[in-house]
Amino acid sequence: MNQKKHEALWGHIHSLVVLEEVGSYTAAATRLGISKSAVSQRVSELEKVVGMSLVQRTTRSVRLTEAGQRLVDSSRDYFEGIERNFVQLRDSLRDPRGIVRVTAPVALARQQIVPRLADFLRRYPDIRIELELSDQIVALAKEGFDLAIRHSETVPDTHIAWTLCKTDAVLVATKRYLIERGNPHTPEALSNHDCLHYFRRGQIPVWSFQKEGRNANRINVPINGPLATNNSEALREAALGDLGIALVPDFSAEKDLREGRLVRVLPNWRSVGAFGGKLHAVRPYSPYISKPVRIFVDYLREQLRNGFANKSPT
Repeated sequence: MNQKKHEALWGHIHSLVVLEEVGSYTAAATRLGISKSAVSQRVSELEKVVGMSLVQRTTRSVRLTEAGQRLVDSSRDYFEGIERNFVQLRDSLRDPRGIVRVTAPVALARQQIVPRLADFLRRYPDIRIELELSDQIVALAKEGFDLAIRHSETVPDTHIAWTLCKTDAVLVATKRYLIERGNPHTPEALSNHDCLHYFRRGQIPVWSFQKEGRNANRINVPINGPLATNNSEALREAALGDLGIALVPDFSAEKDLREGRLVRVLPNWRSVGAFGGKLHAVRPYSPYISKPVRIFVDYLREQLRNGFANKSPT
């Protein structure tokens, strides 16, 4: 095959690399900015030239053949190098510019990310943020996201992660509720209270606690109450309505604790296992990170570096 024909296939090979990364023709077409039929045509033309099948097509998924995987593995580094060099050159010649596609949990985004976006976008007017609020864990590369904000202890080894801050779970209630029902002084006393808890399908509602300090025993307390939901904002609002004691992430209760609408319950006990202990900014592994993504992560780390500690009285 002559040089010109080889060059004509470079885009076809890149399409195959993207198809392998995202796992579907639809997602590959979105990533490449072309139609689904154009992706399929490129793969078919590539198969015709090499004389063998490169993709196994089923009704539910797209998987590469052994030959297709070999071609992708041998080509990926070249395309990553081209992308890296292009982005580095682009970033070196102008102010930060581009789109940062982010996914974040609904409550966290509404309470802590969105209120900070105005300042960021004023600082960097040529950067655009596309923020999807969802509590579903998505495959970042497949869905085309640059970043995910995750509330967890750990992140997959296949991803790059920056720790934004530490976070804790806190028990909160209104003063009115505690006056009417009494203020529990031990975790066991929660069994006599209306407990507003995060709903996880298939799990028995149990809260676990440890006394502050080392080598403390873990106490598991079965709880019940009038409301279970999978959204910390809803739990906080229920607590504000005097419905009971809620266990929520500190970032969800921070403002209401600071302004006295809620108070801490059992402040000397630490909740165990209810929510993740850190906020992370996570992205798929890449040899190079674009300047807008780096700037946005640095901004979030600056904004959230002190966490959500609250010194309000109980």
